[in-house]
Parts: sequence; structure tokens; C-alpha cells
Amino acid sequence: MSFPERPINLLVTGGCGFIGSNFIRLLLGDGSPGMPVKSLVNLDKLTYAGNLENLVEIADDSRYQFVKGDIADAELVARVLEKNLIDAVVHFAAESHVDRSILDSSPFVQTNIVGTQILLDAARSADIKRFVQVSTDEVYGSLGDEGFFTEQTPLAPNSPYSSSKAAADLLVRSYCHTFNFPGIITRCSNNYGPFQFPEKLIPLFISNARNERSLPVYGDGKNVRDWIHVSDHCKGVAKALWQGKPGEVYNFGGRCELQNIRLTELLLELLDKPKSLIQYVKDRPGHDLRYAIDCSKAEADLDWSPEITFEQGLKETVDWYLEHEAWSSRILSGEYQKYYQQQYGEALSSD
Repeated sequence: MSFPERPINLLVTGGCGFIGSNFIRLLLGDGSPGMPVKSLVNLDKLTYAGNLENLVEIADDSRYQFVKGDIADAELVARVLEKNLIDAVVHFAAESHVDRSILDSSPFVQTNIVGTQILLDAARSADIKRFVQVSTDEVYGSLGDEGFFTEQTPLAPNSPYSSSKAAADLLVRSYCHTFNFPGIITRCSNNYGPFQFPEKLIPLFISNARNERSLPVYGDGKNVRDWIHVSDHCKGVAKALWQGKPGEVYNFGGRCELQNIRLTELLLELLDKPKSLIQYVKDRPGHDLRYAIDCSKAEADLDWSPEITFEQGLKETVDWYLEHEAWSSRILSGEYQKYYQQQYGEALSSD
């Protein structure tokens, strides 16, 4: 029996974050891939990176409901799943900043591991039909100058953040094997695009350069990352939800490898700022050298491929941040919740 047979009731965790909010806008927009969504519940704790303003344009959609809450709250998670007759879960909620995990790993263990375990148990009890665990290529560790991460690459995480995500992935895998649980794991390379939290590399460097502040580049700047536009990633996650096979892993990448220093130079060129703003700083502990994704499995099995070139996507991203300076300011000042309530007069639901 195929999935889905009808429009579904969907739970998205962490839907106020960068990738989660882009995913929700995709599914509730006119161009949504796959089966229409009957209802979508967004469960988000609203930590520093969760932003209600990311979803202003769909806040009044009759299919959409926001619930403020923690995925590590077992009673709340069970109530949300049962009350809303949820058919499927797409799990974005995570602590996701490597530098923060080096300073203190405890929130990463609590949210990324314990929260995922609680969500899995509640999803099993509710007999959901699909569970998509959204993960990262960082669980694979670091590559040398050649080769690519495939779905068969052994997990070798090198930071507290990536270790917590690898642990969550293994929990999902174990539930698939032990309980015949309908779990699917996706792993992606570095995302970029609109609504990314301003402390991340691209929005941070745009903000700094615009304000004539230095751009701190770790080490020699030769660490390599593969970049994927967030909309391409979200379309891949949607494809995995509708067409993926339970128990499988799917990698999503942009086929765009760049050294960090080259990315920095491209941003400066787009902003017409001098390279003298580049400041080399002490390297991050355990800094992985290179990430590169082989996404041929997703291309073959899900009929997915990245559509946005990095040249196009980076320019559009720079333009978006230049046009939304007030948005970034509100995020950094913690004013977005006050802004949302003043503009829309909505109380934050907690169940």
C-alpha cells in the first residue's frame, strides 16, 4: 500500500528555524511537491534560532497551527500527535551550531538525542505512517582532498553537535530495524538562503561586510564545504516524505564545493567591499577539512536534483539580506516575538 493515499495531517518539529520554516512555506505554498497537506502542526520551542516572523505569510492559513513546546516534553508530544491525528512527522528540531556545542554540549544531548527518542516513542504509539529524520553530512566526519560522502559512508562525527545528530540517526535506524518503524533519514550539505539565523557564516559575513566590520575566517580558510540552496534541500525532504522508502538514507547536496576563503571573497565581490576586511582567526577545535556529498541515490530514487546554481543562489541571498536588514536586527535583538504579537495579536499556543 503506497503512502500517502490522501492529503495528510503533518507534524513538523522545529518549523520556526531556518530550514523548517522554508519547508513549511514550501508545503503550504502553490508549488508544493507531492500530495497536498490537510493540516500542518508546527511544534517549536522558540529557542534563540526559532523565529515566528519566518512564517508570517502563512500564519493565517487555515491548515496551519503553531504549538510552542519542547520535543523533550513527552506528555506534550504525545498530546500533539494524538489530538491532531498526525499521519507523518518531519523532524527538523535540533540544536545545530557547532561552536555552541563546543562551549556546552548538554543542550545538544537533551534536544538532539533525548528529544528524538521521545518523539520516536510517541510516533510509534500514535502509529504514524512516515517519520523523516532531517540530519547533516557532518555525521560522516571529514574527507581528504578526494572522494564523497555516500549513504554507506561510516559515521565518524567530530564535534559534539555532529555526534548528537549521529546518535539521533542511529536511534531512528534502530527503531526501523527493531520495530519495523517507518523512519527515513536525510542528510544534507551546508544550507544557505533566506531566513537563516544571522550568526551563521553567510548572513554573518553579509552583515559584517555591509557595516565595514571584519570577516573572521577560521585557520587558513581552506576548509571546503558543499553548498545547497535551502529550497533545493526542502524539495528533497518533501520528496523523501512522499516517495522515500522506510529504512533508507538519502543524501542531498548542491554539487558546489568551495573553500571558505573563496566563499568569503565571493561575498565581498557581491557587496563591493575590500578583501582587507578578511581577518584570519584561530581555527576551531576539531575543524573538519572537507565535506562533499554524493547525491546520486536521491537523484535516481526520488527524481530529485539541485536546481539553483550557487552563483544565482548566492546573489539572491545577498540581495535578500540587504532588503531585510530590519529582520536581522530584530532577530539579533530578540525583538521578533514582541513584533509578531504586536502585528498579529496572536497568543502562542502551548498544546
